[in-house]
Formats: sequence, structure tokens, C-alpha cells
Amino acid sequence: MRGVLMTAVGGPDVLRVMELPDPEIVHDNDVVVRLRAAGINPVDYKLRANGTIRGSLPAILGWDGAGVVESIGASVSRVRPGDEVYFCDGGFGPTPGTYQEAKVVDERYLAHKPKHLSFVEAAATPLVTITAWEALRERARVADGQFVLVHAGAGGVGHMSLQIAQLVGARVATTVSSGKRTELASSLGAELCIDYRNQDVGETLRSWTGISGADVVHDTVGGKTFTESFSMVRPYGDLVSNVESPWEKGAVQEFHNRNLRVSFTWMPAPSVFGWPEHRERQTAILEQAASLFDSSDLRIVVGATFPLEQAGDAHRALESGQVIGKAVLTMD
Repeated sequence: MRGVLMTAVGGPDVLRVMELPDPEIVHDNDVVVRLRAAGINPVDYKLRANGTIRGSLPAILGWDGAGVVESIGASVSRVRPGDEVYFCDGGFGPTPGTYQEAKVVDERYLAHKPKHLSFVEAAATPLVTITAWEALRERARVADGQFVLVHAGAGGVGHMSLQIAQLVGARVATTVSSGKRTELASSLGAELCIDYRNQDVGETLRSWTGISGADVVHDTVGGKTFTESFSMVRPYGDLVSNVESPWEKGAVQEFHNRNLRVSFTWMPAPSVFGWPEHRERQTAILEQAASLFDSSDLRIVVGATFPLEQAGDAHRALESGQVIGKAVLTMD
């Protein structure tokens, strides 16, 4: 079978297509999935540029996958050969990721693919859906009638966050650039789209809410956006982030003054650090989300697809900001 190996730390050219041995079942709960598509996320190109979290090179990147169950271990009971599945697994170093034509996955981490999604769409959904779900439902506990600001609402996590907030009845604003990204965010139900390049985000937000900020701000950008968001959350409100961010002394004082609750959620952590109970919880999120995709209450936006052998080009496109929504690798 073919797979894309990260052969060194560096630019997209370190990703090379090679022939690899077919995966084999080793443990009784192993499942071999024949992949039809693999999602690409910013974490992939960050690992490529900075090095894998654990393990040695060469490594196979990729967290998201969708495909068909090919064979199962002796104790597997949740899936059968021929089942269509989607999942989040591997891709950070020692565990091979999804940039390959077949992969072994523990049955506990597989969810049945939404029936109304193609394999490409299904492969795009796991990481961003789990990230947005954990941030808003489990950390910020968004409620009906609350005002929510989502930064970068046309991005992978952002466009899912917009929808998940609305599912509970929240009113949602977002920061986006003008043009196609604003059109996408509006089509997903954002009531207010703030052009962060030309508008004062905090002032525009406070004017819209009629109070001193949003009840919940979801930071999907990081950097200075994280600390600037302190002043955009109403007193006793929630700021939740899924990206690494600096803590500046002056901004921290703002956080204290407003009695904010600040939360972080890094979706890969259960896999990276070996927390199986939380990985199973994340699989349960995918199972719940599947029914929402099938009922059209959730929608995934795929902005670009690339064949497996063009993984380097896919990284270039995503890293340069050319892709709106998600990018996906496809297998023949």
C-alpha cells in the first residue's frame, strides 16, 4: 500500500509517497480500516515544521480518517467488515497517522460514518468537531440565549464552533475577513460577522450584545488574539481556547479584573498522553455528531481536496491560508 512519510523536519518537500507494508492485526481489539480519505489540520503542518511530539522519523502524519472496515480482531464487537467508519487516531509520532491507504485502529476509537456524508466529508470532520464540541459544550457550557463570539468562523474549527453554539440556541458572532469567508460564516448562521482587519472587534461586539462583551468567546487563533479576547468577555464570562497562547502581564490583569473563567482544550491530548477513557469520550462525541450531520443540523465545509501523492501541495495550500473550511487527502 502507499503512504506519505514525513522523512525529516522541514518544509512540505519532506513529505514523500512510499510503498509500505499492509497493516496487520496484532491485538484482539484491532481493526484494519481501508482509508478512502484523510483530513488535514494545522497541527499536521506544525508537526512537519517543528518535529513530532514523540517517536522518531520517518513518521506518518494525519489525525482524521474515514474508510471501510477490512478485517477485525477476535474480540471486536462494535464494527464488522464492510462497515463505513470515521475516526481520529495517531499522527503525532509513534502511532502512524492517516496519510496512508490502510491503518490499524483500536475499535474503541471508531465511530460509524454519518450516512449522509461522503468519505471526503466524513474524513474532514473528526478533529474539528471534537475540538469545537469540547470547547463549547464541555468547557464553556454554552446555553440558550447566550452571546457567543467565535474567532475565525470560516476556519476548520471555527465553522464547526459556529454551528455547535447555535444548536443550543446561542446567538453567534464571528471574526472573519470580508468576501468568501464572510459569506460562508453568514450561511452557517452567524448573526454578526466582524471584519477584524477594518473594524474594532471589541467595540462592534459590545454594540451588538448591548452588554460589556460576549458570554462566551472561543479563541481558535491564539497569539495576541487570546489575550485581546479578555476584554471581549463580559464579567464572569468564559474564554475557551484550543491553541497555544502567551500570557501577557497586562492582559492577565484584565482577566482577573473581569472574574473570567478561562479554559483550554487540546483535542489530541488524550491520544498523545495516553488517556483511553477520554479517547472513548471523544468517540462518543463523534457518534452523537453523526446523527446531527445526518439530520443536516451540522454541516462540514471542504474547501479543497488533493490526491494522497500531493500531500505536500495540500500542506502548502492550508499553511498559506488558501483553503476555506477543511482540506482533505483522497485515496483511489
